[in-house]
Amino acid sequence: MARVVVDVMLKPEILDPQGQAVQRALPRLGFDGIADVRQGKRFELEVEGPVDDAALARIHEMAETFLANTVIEDFTVKVEETRTAEPAK
Repeated sequence: MARVVVDVMLKPEILDPQGQAVQRALPRLGFDGIADVRQGKRFELEVEGPVDDAALARIHEMAETFLANTVIEDFTVKVEETRTAEPAK
């Protein structure tokens, strides 16, 4: 079984009020030196079977039509790791 990660972020030209709120709070909490914060979403998909070009194309389609609002968000799709099944005991 493989894990595919879809990271979704607001496009750079879109204001990120949640990121700005975090950025303003950091110095008050003792975390200095952070110039900018952008907040996004991460989806971890456990995929049955091989993650071949067809599976990645299907996941890309899913991200484009369901997971991200492509008018204001960009996304990336990557295979993070491959897991092997544990033998039955």
